[in-house]
Amino acid sequence: MTVFFTHNACIAHDMGPMHPERPARLEALNQAFGDPAFATLDRREAPLASVDQIALMHPRDHVERVLAAEPEVGLARLDADTSMSPGSGEAALRAAGAVCAAVDAVIGGEAANAFCAGRPPGHHAEAEIPMGFCLFNNVAIAAAHARAAHGLKRVAVMDFDVHHGNGTQAMFWNEPDMMFASTHQMPLYPGTGARQERGAHGTIINAPLPSGAGGEEFRAEMTEIILPALDAFEPELLIISAGFDAHEADPLAGLRFVEDDYAWATRELMSIADRHAGGRVVSSLEGGYDLDALAASASTHVRVLMEKDRA
Repeated sequence: MTVFFTHNACIAHDMGPMHPERPARLEALNQAFGDPAFATLDRREAPLASVDQIALMHPRDHVERVLAAEPEVGLARLDADTSMSPGSGEAALRAAGAVCAAVDAVIGGEAANAFCAGRPPGHHAEAEIPMGFCLFNNVAIAAAHARAAHGLKRVAVMDFDVHHGNGTQAMFWNEPDMMFASTHQMPLYPGTGARQERGAHGTIINAPLPSGAGGEEFRAEMTEIILPALDAFEPELLIISAGFDAHEADPLAGLRFVEDDYAWATRELMSIADRHAGGRVVSSLEGGYDLDALAASASTHVRVLMEKDRA
């Protein structure tokens, strides 16, 4: 069974007119997952993450400062492209709470895997720096929660967003039992993710792609670099930073993925999880800014996760 976590509070987070990370992204996903093909999804409301959960990866005083920055009206700017609106604090807590609850459901045996459609995204958020549309690092918090609450040792995050997950990389840099693997366009924001960035224990795996690269190049890097590294790491849980902005229709970058590339990658990652993690996969939404491409890509991704139900 695949569990689908989301919450309408995540729609309330609004960084202003014309901002690409907009409420319509989640509305497009809600519409897509209303299709009868997704009738068997176990739909659950994302709970609020506790400050204790977020403080597994972010200093408590930083968490409290971010939440206190929420304005009563208008926008509170945190960096050049990241703001908070009324309701942003709850949205961020729901987005982090979704992935923690997904970890609980998957490790507890209630579900084979899970997809979390929350906003704001998380993979650019560093320990004390909200940035790149992100307030808290949802996947890193989920990985730490899996270890703290469930006793797991080795957790891997695979990130196929077009932008490098600098925040997740920074948080995992000194961790021998937490792997961060990423494909992404380079050069591109945020400027990190070079192949030689390996972490203190060789558990950072970067496979940058040049602008214009498509599915062939993506699959080659996955097959030659990412998948063997994940296999050798033998994760007990696999978390996916599921950004869909490498799609050829996305306006923010220059990769040329199509839906079939996301389907292929999802199946390959599920195979890794089957071999080492009892099939346990938790996927969390990151980027994806063309609404049609986002809906089609995320739908394809979740349909593949749901194949586990029929296996």
